[in-house]
Amino acid sequence: MALEYHDGQRALQDRFDTRRLADRLGGVAAEVFSAELSAFVAARDMFFIATTDLDGAPDCSYKGGAPGFVRVVAPDALAFPVYDGNGMFRTLGNITVNPRVGLLFVDFEGGSRLRVNGEARIDHGGELTESYPDALCAVTVKATAVFPNCRRYVHEYRPVAASPFVPTVAADVPIPDWKRDPWFEGTLAHDDPAHDPSRPSAPAIPRF
Repeated sequence: MALEYHDGQRALQDRFDTRRLADRLGGVAAEVFSAELSAFVAARDMFFIATTDLDGAPDCSYKGGAPGFVRVVAPDALAFPVYDGNGMFRTLGNITVNPRVGLLFVDFEGGSRLRVNGEARIDHGGELTESYPDALCAVTVKATAVFPNCRRYVHEYRPVAASPFVPTVAADVPIPDWKRDPWFEGTLAHDDPAHDPSRPSAPAIPRF
């Protein structure tokens, strides 16, 4: 398949004389994951996901986990878990009313980027969700376009440490300390692990 361009994109391509380039690049988009791209996805420990609501208001979110938390589960589909967050459910809420999503995977050491556009479906309590430790639910994305991006402006970074909050099968993860801040008293879900005094806390307050 080839990427389709709307009039706004075509107008800018013509203005900057990049229509031929766009058509060449758009022609390499696929609807399935090759073995190489599947391995690239499986090696990532984070990605970005863009969603919109019914009015087209956008939202972009970072998702992180252990390498392999995103899985290619079919030739044209990938899946990822949804872990405990801040309770706003902006991404999942948008998917509920508008399943069209855009995902961006970046290898910050090598510079490679992969974009995946598709339609998302939420799995609540099924086998997929149960396959991820401590996941609230899981999301499957059926791809409509899978295509790499130019690495030219990707800054090179090296990993420092994995987040201590990523769920594992080995042990309970710590509680983010903001959940035990008095300001949030009375707001947490009745089954939130933060209510368990035996669970240790760890710093996770935004530093802005």
